[in-house]
Amino acid sequence: MARPQKPQTKSVAPTPPRDGSDRGNAIAALMELLANRRFEDVGLAEVAGRAGIKLSQLRAEFGSTLAILAAHTKEIDRIVLAGGDADMGEEPPRERLLDVLMRRLEALAPHKEAVRSLLRSTRRNPGLAFALNALALRSQKWMLEAAGINASGPRGALRAQGAALMFARVLSVWVDDEEEGLDRTMAALDRGLSSAARWDGFIGDLCAIPCALRGPRRRRRRPADEGAAEAGAA
Repeated sequence: MARPQKPQTKSVAPTPPRDGSDRGNAIAALMELLANRRFEDVGLAEVAGRAGIKLSQLRAEFGSTLAILAAHTKEIDRIVLAGGDADMGEEPPRERLLDVLMRRLEALAPHKEAVRSLLRSTRRNPGLAFALNALALRSQKWMLEAAGINASGPRGALRAQGAALMFARVLSVWVDDEEEGLDRTMAALDRGLSSAARWDGFIGDLCAIPCALRGPRRRRRRPADEGAAEAGAA
């Protein structure tokens, strides 16, 4: 089994530059606040003040702090999807997914403290945990598709949920991993991918059960066949 490659060391700014738009400033402001505050304690007025915009301008873009967080998640998705390597197309699915998830960790690196804060909040706030899982499920569908793994239909939904749970466990290790090579994170990701492979095989077995129970389909008689059968009986 191939071991994950260690990420290259990159200089990461603690606070990414804002893009100058009300939307971008609001997203950046929320992530800055989350680096030192609990999600439940951050108010919309505080986000607007940190972003340097009026509350009315914030309302024009978002309806809640969760909506701002969802926009941030979508932006991370976009960064990951835009950074694909065409050479990975020849690699096995496991290696392609590894590459995608590594790009996601790199995109999240400037927001590490905010991610740590969110993980802490989910442990004592089931409602937030449920909402963040929904965001993660949507993102992981895109991550799977980026890795060339089908995420459509019921089986795809189960794959995405398994990937979301697996990546959440990796994040819980990553936020406390201060080693330059992220050895603990890479080990957690390695274990997670192995578990995901077994989970996908289990899903395949489950999906095969209904087909096996139905058995071979009987051919429906056409009206002409029924008439011939009645004539023969006469």
